[in-house]
Amino acid sequence: MKYPTLHAKARCAFTLVELLIVVGIIALLMVLVAPAFTTIKSGGDLTSAAYTVKGVLDTARTYAKTNNTYTWVGFAGSIGPNQQQYVTGQVKMAIVASKDGTNLWSTNNTLPSPSLIQVGKMMTLDNVHIGDTGTPTNDGTDFESRASVLSDYRISTSPNTPYPFTVQQTTFNKWIQFSPRGEALVHGGSFNIVEDTEVGVLPTHGTALAVRQSGNSWLGNVAAVQIKGFAGNTRIYRR
Repeated sequence: MKYPTLHAKARCAFTLVELLIVVGIIALLMVLVAPAFTTIKSGGDLTSAAYTVKGVLDTARTYAKTNNTYTWVGFAGSIGPNQQQYVTGQVKMAIVASKDGTNLWSTNNTLPSPSLIQVGKMMTLDNVHIGDTGTPTNDGTDFESRASVLSDYRISTSPNTPYPFTVQQTTFNKWIQFSPRGEALVHGGSFNIVEDTEVGVLPTHGTALAVRQSGNSWLGNVAAVQIKGFAGNTRIYRR
C-alpha cells in the first residue's frame, strides 16, 4: 500500500495566499449584497409602520361608531416637511375618546383629560417620519393615482391643533377625529370634514430620511395612508 507523500498532501490543501484570496472575495460579496438587505429591511419596516397607522385609525373609527362617541388619533414626534430639522425618526400615536359622547374641542381650549378615556396603548414607531409624499403624478401606478390632498389635511403639513391632548406625558398637537358616524376630521376648529385626509409614512435611518425625491420620482420606499372624510375608511398606497 502506498501512502501519500508530504508533498502530495500539501498540494491537496489551500495555501495561505489562496485562503486570503477566498476570504477577500467573500468580504467583497458581503459589501455588495449588504445594500440589498438594507433595502429589504427598510421596505419591511415601512410596510409594518403603514399597517400600524392604518390599524390605529381603524380602531379609533370602530370605537367611535360602536360607542356612539368621538375619538381622536394623536400624532407626535417626527412629523413635518421632509427636511432634516423635522426628522427625529420616532413617531408616537395614541387614541382617546370622549367619555360622555360629546365633541369636547368645540367648548374647550384643550381636550380635557378628565373627560377622556384612553383607547388601547400608545404606539411608538421607530425609524419612521410622518412627512410629505408629494403631489400624485397620475402615471398609472397605484401610488401615483391616489387622491391629491390639500396641505391642511395632510398630517405632515396641517397646522397644530388649538385643541391638543396629553397621554403619558406626551402632548399630541396633531390629530384626526372620528365622529359617532365614522366621519374623519383633521385639526378641529374652523376645519371641516373633507373628502380625503393623508398620513405620509417615510422610512428613516435614525434621524436621517432613508428616501429622497428626484424630480417627480421617489428613490426608495414610501407609503401614504389615506382616510375618506365622510366614510372614514382607510387605504394604504405604497411605492
